[in-house]
Amino acid sequence: MSGMNKLPIAKRAQILNLLCEGSSMRSVSRLTDASINTVSKLLVDAGRFCAGFHEAKVRGVKARRVQVDEIWSFTYAKARNVKDAKAAPEGAGDTWTWTAIVADTKLIVAHLVGGRDGEYAREFMCDVRSRLANRVQLTSDGHKAYLQAVEDAFGADVDYAMLEKLFGQAPEGQRRYSPPVIVGTRTRCCTGAPDPKHISTSYAERQNLTMRMHMRRFTRLTNGFSKKFENHAHMVAIYAVWYNWIRIHKTLRVTPAMAAGLTDRLWGWEEILALMDVDQPTQKRSPYKKRNTN
Repeated sequence: MSGMNKLPIAKRAQILNLLCEGSSMRSVSRLTDASINTVSKLLVDAGRFCAGFHEAKVRGVKARRVQVDEIWSFTYAKARNVKDAKAAPEGAGDTWTWTAIVADTKLIVAHLVGGRDGEYAREFMCDVRSRLANRVQLTSDGHKAYLQAVEDAFGADVDYAMLEKLFGQAPEGQRRYSPPVIVGTRTRCCTGAPDPKHISTSYAERQNLTMRMHMRRFTRLTNGFSKKFENHAHMVAIYAVWYNWIRIHKTLRVTPAMAAGLTDRLWGWEEILALMDVDQPTQKRSPYKKRNTN
């Protein structure tokens, strides 16, 4: 950590801002005249701190409507290619990022990186529940793992509905890179009495687009994908802090954390990095390890 402390806070803030604006690790290295090792080490240190920052600060969230979704990416190689990949590391393959967003304030209330099975769904939903201060209306997509996960986390203390999309075929010649065409939706009320007018995952899906645009490792058809699972999770933790506390939401004209009443002011990377520098023990903990779900 001593080497990182020699890098001025302003330079580290510049690196983190670039990482959150869609730049790759090597382009950040070139733009800031910092070595790739310096950028990589900051990613790890800041990722660990930001995970702890989110864990401590995003608590007692007052919300009316919460939307959850998952976004796909991959680490090192796509799942079908891992068996043929050379020296594939632990955690290689499909990597899913679960996010929960408050519809009113656009706050990312919880995030989790890992697989897409029932165990991850339960861990994610329990985390969402632990951060909320009151009963909410919850909407998810049709992923069946949510059914048991929401019951385990909330019991009957939630108004929960699924919004299932009905897909058709992508246009001929576009099936490889284009998503299937949505031909309709179907709602399913699972728990409580959700208001039909607010059964929606549109904010969560828009958040998925924002993540793809602002993190290079989510960009499709490039070589900017994550090579290590832990680094993928570190970047998501950094992004969540940037999105909630630093980036002014254009519609809200404040940050989501301000809109949610978690703070009364705008934060900057310089302030967060200053807190990180005095929190040395946090840097040694890594909360990320992908479980083998094969």
